[in-house]
Amino acid sequence: MMLIPTHHFRDIERKPEYLQPEKCVPPPYPGPVGTMWFIRDGCGIACAIVTWFLVLYAEFVVLFVMLIPSRDYVYSIINGIVFNLLAFLALASHCRAMLTDPGAVPKGNATKEFIESLQLKPGQVVYKCPKCCSIKPDRAHHCSVCKRCIRKMDHHCPWVNNCVGENNQKYFVLFTMYIALISLHALIMVGFHFLHCFEEDWTKCSSFSPPTTVILLILLCFEGLLFLIFTSVMFGTQVHSICTDETGIERLKRKNQPRERTGSWQSVKETFGGDFSLNWFNPFSRPCQPEIPSDKDMVRQVTSLSDTVTTEDPSEETRDEDSVEVTDE
Repeated sequence: MMLIPTHHFRDIERKPEYLQPEKCVPPPYPGPVGTMWFIRDGCGIACAIVTWFLVLYAEFVVLFVMLIPSRDYVYSIINGIVFNLLAFLALASHCRAMLTDPGAVPKGNATKEFIESLQLKPGQVVYKCPKCCSIKPDRAHHCSVCKRCIRKMDHHCPWVNNCVGENNQKYFVLFTMYIALISLHALIMVGFHFLHCFEEDWTKCSSFSPPTTVILLILLCFEGLLFLIFTSVMFGTQVHSICTDETGIERLKRKNQPRERTGSWQSVKETFGGDFSLNWFNPFSRPCQPEIPSDKDMVRQVTSLSDTVTTEDPSEETRDEDSVEVTDE
């Protein structure tokens, strides 16, 4: 439970009926463990396909334009193994980030029976998301694309066609890291290839014609530079969010409410799965499984009415959430 500023209950009614629980459909039975999560969003699916296409294009240019025609077999084998390994890990991380439930809150559990079963005590309050009819635990936010409330939601990323949340943040961090690494590796190899071709005959540098080779290399150079900058920035912001235990949404809203924060190293271990090991960099290794929120985690403690907090512009969460509290009246 946590303390909530009093501006949250300016319009709070004293009766649970304010939540309109009769409009909520009881949640469906949970699916089997390991059920695939996939968001049917046209823009997200298109962005995911483009991501795979760009990685495969880089694979094609690196292998068939630069490495295979090279006469330095040691150089080709070493760089081919490194690049393909990084590309495989990047695509595996992308799949895990896209197909992993980011931490969705049970949908439709804001029923009258469920609210009454919480047995709220004086000073306690629960918040309901009016969009997906769910009782929202602390630090959960509604995603309009996923149409669900997501625990510790950082943002919705169309490139992975999913939200980045409590359960898949590790995979998203690995995806940005491996994309940045293969982009840097590709740029270095393009630079060496241009230097080599300038010193020798261009017709011997590639199995393609010189104009085609130059166009393919320039496109790869542009792609690598663009994605190196973009993914490096995303990787840095994600690591900062993990170390400060503050999601992107929380950082933008800057809520003035007390919250117990996890230590930076502890937050990193929880995200990547225990003490430091090679599994941190393995997209097939699961992060520390968060405890399934109990009913008590959905109940929050409000401050006293005398400790009034005033805000001229209530936050988006305040406007979008309904709430019910129990008082001594």
